[in-house]
Amino acid sequence: MEIQTNVTEFILMGFSHDPHLQIFLFLVFFVIYLITLVGNMVIMLVIRVDPHLHTPMYFFLSHLSFVDICYSSVVVPKMLVNFLSKHKIISVNGCLAQMVFILLLAVTEIFILSAMAYDRYAAICHPLHYVVTMNKRVCSQLVGCSWTMGLLYSLVNTVLVLKLHFCGPNEISHFSCELPPLLQLSCTGTFTNKIALLSSAVILGFSSFLLTLVSYVFIISTILRIHSAKGRHKAFSTCSSHLIVVGLLYMTAIFQYMKPSSITSLVLDELFSIQYSILTPMLNPIIYSLKNKEVKTALRKIVEKNTVCLI
Repeated sequence: MEIQTNVTEFILMGFSHDPHLQIFLFLVFFVIYLITLVGNMVIMLVIRVDPHLHTPMYFFLSHLSFVDICYSSVVVPKMLVNFLSKHKIISVNGCLAQMVFILLLAVTEIFILSAMAYDRYAAICHPLHYVVTMNKRVCSQLVGCSWTMGLLYSLVNTVLVLKLHFCGPNEISHFSCELPPLLQLSCTGTFTNKIALLSSAVILGFSSFLLTLVSYVFIISTILRIHSAKGRHKAFSTCSSHLIVVGLLYMTAIFQYMKPSSITSLVLDELFSIQYSILTPMLNPIIYSLKNKEVKTALRKIVEKNTVCLI
């Protein structure tokens, strides 16, 4: 795929041109990136090693961790390089590739979260049929569908971007090649692109959100019908981590793409982009580790086993 352009590179304006602030930001985001990589890799390792975690819920969680690693790795390394570079440039093809993966991984993540919501619905509302309902084939199909939706969203918007012509300026008012700021640099009309972006985001985003919402309506309804307080707490504890993650992601993403046109703040846009593309991948393993007893128990067993082996 080739993009029509008279420019050979784009300039990512980022956050600040103050050298001292850039060093500070480099250290902050470097630590965040390390925590993201280590946290998500640990989650994937624990799930793979511990047989007790070979269940649908943790199958989806391991895929979510993989998506988070990819999502963060698409954005953060280039950002770190630019913090230490005088010329914060990215090639046209590099920018296009980054945009493709951002679109792909963003939608894949929200559909995996929807699959996790459906899994909790099946476990809490229909526990006797759970093993049959959420068998390996169904789980694999749900993950495959998530990646297919992400690929479809990325493909539709990328094909239309390839028809645009970029003749300058080449300064992107953002720290990464996200589609909305990239469209502002086009020398040709972007009405079709904006309609396609809005339509696909609304259709796919609303579909995912609706599936998650309906699942939790039934989950909450079922939990409220449980007579014992201990039973209600136990049922809710199995989905509380997922609910927190979903809330963080949807609140930021919805505001970013659906906010009124009267609200135009580059700083605000960048802050919300940081939230859902950098902070959320870091927070997911932390939330699931702190709120999930099974993950903490499995992690403790692995640490104790390795400690004994070393002694």
